[in-house]
Amino acid sequence: MFDVFKSISLSHKTAPLAVRELIALNEDEAKRLMLRLRDILGLTELLVVSTCNRTEVYYTASEDHNATIARLLLIEKGLTDTDAYLPYFQQIPDHTQAVRHLFEVCVGLHSQVIGDMQIPNQVKQSYQWSADLDMAGPFLHRLMHTIFFTNKRVAQETSFRDGAASVSYAAVELIDELLGERSNPNVLVVGLGEIGADVCRNLTNRHVSNITICNRTRSKAEELAQELQVRVADFDQLATEIQQADVIISAVQRDEPLFTPALLRDVTVLTYKYFIDLSVPRSVDAAVEQIPGVLVYNIDHIRARTDEALNRRLASIPQVEAIISQSTAEFGDWSKEMMVSPTINKLKNALEQIRKEEIARHLKHLSPDESERMDKITKGIMQKVLKLPVLQLKAACKRGEAETLIDVLNDLFNLDGQPTSAADTASHY
Repeated sequence: MFDVFKSISLSHKTAPLAVRELIALNEDEAKRLMLRLRDILGLTELLVVSTCNRTEVYYTASEDHNATIARLLLIEKGLTDTDAYLPYFQQIPDHTQAVRHLFEVCVGLHSQVIGDMQIPNQVKQSYQWSADLDMAGPFLHRLMHTIFFTNKRVAQETSFRDGAASVSYAAVELIDELLGERSNPNVLVVGLGEIGADVCRNLTNRHVSNITICNRTRSKAEELAQELQVRVADFDQLATEIQQADVIISAVQRDEPLFTPALLRDVTVLTYKYFIDLSVPRSVDAAVEQIPGVLVYNIDHIRARTDEALNRRLASIPQVEAIISQSTAEFGDWSKEMMVSPTINKLKNALEQIRKEEIARHLKHLSPDESERMDKITKGIMQKVLKLPVLQLKAACKRGEAETLIDVLNDLFNLDGQPTSAADTASHY
């Protein structure tokens, strides 16, 4: 009865990048899929999370629709050979495991970069999609707000979010430190592989707007520029772009250094010019640092920063898991009570019906004052009669034994024919 929350997950742990790219959903595709799942499977509470590292669907239902949802997702992406891709999905049909999985994803325990600070915002965006389509009901609303509160606790009470644990984050943090109070520096990013593209996204997330990107394949640069609304420069204009930049981030892949004293021969350095070399082997010639005003930071500088941050985050994992365990336990108690509240409301309605029928039999013999006292007395009796079954149902929920008690109450009071009121009677006790 309580196994209502389920999910499917395709992530960097289960699928290579090439497969993840094929299956990733943009906002329009995610909303289209949600509407399709509503129409075909009758699902009313849905959350679709899609980032560069994971695509997941969470839903509430009494039946297990995981395989069907995975197939419909693949078909939505034009991948009709669904059997070939199904093994990449992790299917989670168990309510408790699916809830725990979503908590851990949102906090960053399952991220490629442990403690990823982007994932909470990405999940909030997915939650907004659900709200836009009226597919976030009481269960999902409560779950998401509990997760957001848990995420805040993790940030405030642990070191899980301290420092930059990825090369691209660390590079952007280094820029902040180097430039200090200088507002909106001119940043040139050369090379748009995975690291270069991540640096650009992290820069825009930090609200740096004067970004120029440069790549040997211009079409790749133009695609990223359209996504991030940044400027593109031609590769053969590199020296001119270096002259205008405060910071040059190099993430190119080549055997010989790209940035040499010869390339910078005509570049005038008025104050300081910072080169951050994220390439292996190095793409900035060590001799470049001999130019007055030029400072070079290579991948070893960056990795020293990330290693320190990563070690702090790894050491915090037990504390993070304890916070999640506490939050999931509290949410579990609430969700079980929510599931038995229809039975409590039906019981209340059954007793209320008996009370009103009995009062109606005697009304003609009572004065208005007597009728009012009778109404107050019988309501008090009804509340006292209700109290024990409600407390017993709550206790049974925590023991995982509520189903038996619900069946007994249904049989004793013939509750199947009773309507469920909107009020949450359980909250009164």
